[in-house]
Amino acid sequence: MLKVGLTGGIGAGKSEVSRLLASYGAVVVDADLIAREVVAPGTEGLAAVVAEFGPEVLMPDGSLDRPKLGAVVFADPARLAALNAIVHPLVGRRSAELEAQAGTDDVVVHDVPLLAENGLAPRYDLVVVVDAADGTRLERLVKLRGMAEAEAGARMAAQASREKRLAVADLVIDNDGPMERLEPQVRAIWRELRERAAG
Repeated sequence: MLKVGLTGGIGAGKSEVSRLLASYGAVVVDADLIAREVVAPGTEGLAAVVAEFGPEVLMPDGSLDRPKLGAVVFADPARLAALNAIVHPLVGRRSAELEAQAGTDDVVVHDVPLLAENGLAPRYDLVVVVDAADGTRLERLVKLRGMAEAEAGARMAAQASREKRLAVADLVIDNDGPMERLEPQVRAIWRELRERAAG
C-alpha cells in the first residue's frame, strides 16, 4: 500500500485532483468529508463542539451551522485551535479505519486540506501538493464559490503559505492554468503513484 497525502490551499483545485485520482482507482480518504461526518447530529464530536462554542453554533434542526462556526474560528486563531483540537483526533481515527480497509496494492490518497499546517507530512509515503498562485485562488473563490473577497482572503490567510506547502511536497501539480491542463498532469502523477505502489 502506498500512502499519499494530497493537499493544496483553498481554491487551488485539490478537490478536482482528488476526484480524478478516485476515478483512476485510488482509494480516497477525504478529511473534509470525514470532518463533516464526525460532527453530524448525535456524534460525540458535535457534543464537544457545542460544549466549547455554545448552542448558538447549531441550526434549528440540531445540525452544525458551519458558516456561523466558520465566522467565529477563521477570525480568531485561538478559537480555530480549539475547534481543531476537537475535530482532528476524530478525523484521524476515522481515516485510519478507512485506510485499514484498503488492499496491499492500493494507492490510498488522504485528501487533507491542512496537511502542512498540522505537520502531517511524515505520516505519508509521499505528499502531492496542488499549487496555484494566490491571485488565481482568490479569483476562483470569488467567481466560482461566490465568496466575498474579504472572506476568501481571510480563509486563505488562515492556511499555510504557498511556500510552506511547497516545502513539504514530493510531487507538485501546477493548477494555475485552465482545467484542460490539469487532467494530463494528474494522470502522469497517477502512473508514478501506481509504479511506486507496485515497487
